[in-house]
Amino acid sequence: MKRQTLENPSDTSLSRVDGAVKVTGRATYSAEYAVPELVHAVLVTSTIAKGSITTIESREAEAVPGVLAVISHLNAITVPGWPPKKQPAERMPVGTAFRVFYDPLIYFDGQPVAMVVAGTREQAVHAASLVRVTYQKETHQTHFEKNIHQSGIAQNVQRSKNSPFQDYERGDAGALANADVKIEAEYTIPTQHHQPLEPHAIIAIWEAEDKLTVYDKNQGVKSAQGQLAQAFKVPRENVQVVATYIGGAFGSGIRVWPHTMAAVMAAKQLKRPVKLVLGREQMFTSVGYRPYNKQKISIGAGKDGRLAGIIHEGTGQTSMYEEHLERTVLASRALYASPHVATRYRLLPLDVGTPTWMRGPGDATGTFALESAMDELAYALKMDPLEFRLKNYAESDPERNLPWSAKSLRECYELGAEKIGWKNRLREPRSVKRNGMLLGYGMASSLYGFHRHPSKARAVMHADGSVTVQSATMDIGPGTGTAMMRIVSKVLGLNAKKIRFELGHSALPDAPGQNGSSTIPSVGSAVHAACEALKGKLIGLAREMPRGTGQEWSGVVRNGQVLGSGDDKEGISYADILKHHHLNELEVTEESKSGAERDQYSMYSFGCHFVEVEVDPLTCEVRVTRVVTCADVGAIINYKTARSQSIGGIVGGIGMALMEHSAMDHRFGRYVTTDFAGYHIPVNADVPPIEVYYIDKPDMQANPIGSKGLGEIAIVGVAGAIANAVFHATGKRVRELPITPEKLI
Repeated sequence: MKRQTLENPSDTSLSRVDGAVKVTGRATYSAEYAVPELVHAVLVTSTIAKGSITTIESREAEAVPGVLAVISHLNAITVPGWPPKKQPAERMPVGTAFRVFYDPLIYFDGQPVAMVVAGTREQAVHAASLVRVTYQKETHQTHFEKNIHQSGIAQNVQRSKNSPFQDYERGDAGALANADVKIEAEYTIPTQHHQPLEPHAIIAIWEAEDKLTVYDKNQGVKSAQGQLAQAFKVPRENVQVVATYIGGAFGSGIRVWPHTMAAVMAAKQLKRPVKLVLGREQMFTSVGYRPYNKQKISIGAGKDGRLAGIIHEGTGQTSMYEEHLERTVLASRALYASPHVATRYRLLPLDVGTPTWMRGPGDATGTFALESAMDELAYALKMDPLEFRLKNYAESDPERNLPWSAKSLRECYELGAEKIGWKNRLREPRSVKRNGMLLGYGMASSLYGFHRHPSKARAVMHADGSVTVQSATMDIGPGTGTAMMRIVSKVLGLNAKKIRFELGHSALPDAPGQNGSSTIPSVGSAVHAACEALKGKLIGLAREMPRGTGQEWSGVVRNGQVLGSGDDKEGISYADILKHHHLNELEVTEESKSGAERDQYSMYSFGCHFVEVEVDPLTCEVRVTRVVTCADVGAIINYKTARSQSIGGIVGGIGMALMEHSAMDHRFGRYVTTDFAGYHIPVNADVPPIEVYYIDKPDMQANPIGSKGLGEIAIVGVAGAIANAVFHATGKRVRELPITPEKLI
């Protein structure tokens, strides 16, 4: 078995190819493009959570020097892809995306109700403060806990009308009731917001009546292109979406949000390019969040530690007009070999904005509950938590009754336990102190579904022997371009200095958005296919060229050459091949997608996290002091950037477990955490030494490059491991995140 520790990365690992342009400020982000005649937009947002607008007084704002327009539902252009407005206005049916400046109805606090456009941002900000909006308020419901319990869960929550996650059950329902040891508990995760360093921003330019270009912070330029083309009824190819550089996203940039539509509408209405940049406060109401979630787990086992059954129920918050669905309960179906499993997932609609996917969506939420419950049951059985998991190890997928395409979770457990010193830990909670602090160890398993989507890539060999590869994928931070260049380099035998990878533009070959850990499996496979096809063409052209008697060109490439066969190993360069055939360039475009293997195997990424914490016995402050993480994600394409992804996931998990909580004043349905001062995220002092290990076994059933997703699984299970370590340190089980001192006192 090949084990790679990233404390000693491979010599072939590439540093980030875009690192220099980012740290020197030469990278151009969405708000930084220089566009002639650019004007600036600032949103005016609602101060109530439900009701309707009665008046908008904008004359004072319009009188501010430089102001070009105050746009609202009263004067906004008609978006041709939206249905005609109704009089009187009617609330949107469930399943409808929010339509900005469409009618006077208010659905959530912070909803855009008007927009000021002016020559400078300062003029627009000042004028926006002068817009006076009055409302007819209605009673709003934003309190998850009160609404889920007030009249009983069944009367307040609903099954999704379009859920792909239907109720599930296998095995004997009576098995859990007859278990020797049972645990039943509720686990809660509050609303948590994305906090990327770069706020969302857009520049919208109508270059003609039917031709639109937008520079937008977006994780899926192709899907955004389609949505904008549909909304404004223009040919898809006439819409170009550009997002070459993105300053962090991990879910907040997956869709076209109302502020994007607002800027595009304003640009068309004023016939001027419009820039709109969200302030940090508006980031809490404009681009989604991890939804408030409550889960109930009933789990039992025999005295021998064999699971008898798991019942996992989850309820997630959503808006009144859209159904946001997550994979919250799905891990319980596949992670352990339980003979009986039942899962149910419901939605609780409230007067809030629509949630969205946030790193490890659903899985990070669900595994906090599942892995906490597994830990609780292990202690009730007086069994080591790792031993308990190994006893219930699933050798094949218990949900689909299929073999795993590959699974090395046992090796992950073994390596992680060895590195953290798990066998040396005293099992009894609150039994060890270090330097006056309570010391605790916890662990958790993780898994994340494998996602591979149809993708295309274009590879172009130039006359000088360099190559450009293109695909409309994205890079929200993990180092997409770097990983793709590693694939190109390996297939074509080229030095990275001779490779250019272009991404982030909707004019490039089709690719999915960057989400669901699908980029390397999907786009990487397309890049691999395109480069293999290009290599084949180069070899074919070489074989048409004259050679010595009895000599042939081989099918081997190295150092930018096609090598000879037989005793004569001398090669011919790619540049000379093109020159001989009078070609300025050689181009191929290939598509890659899943096949029959998806029905023959069950495909997941697996992993585990081992955590050490210290807890102050007086103040109950929790500090994570060490983390060991190990993942089985197939082949590691580029160790250095993979390590960064894993560390980022651990840091996000620390925030999820110990700090992050978007607080709302339910009297007004308004978030009171609106900046970095109130919304706490980990800083350098909160991040301990993190050891990252990979099994690094290619899964060739998954795709031609043998690689599975890494980005999401890096955070999945981290919160559960920390919570379990806190229990071991203190003897107190916290089932509601974040784990703050008052919950331990």
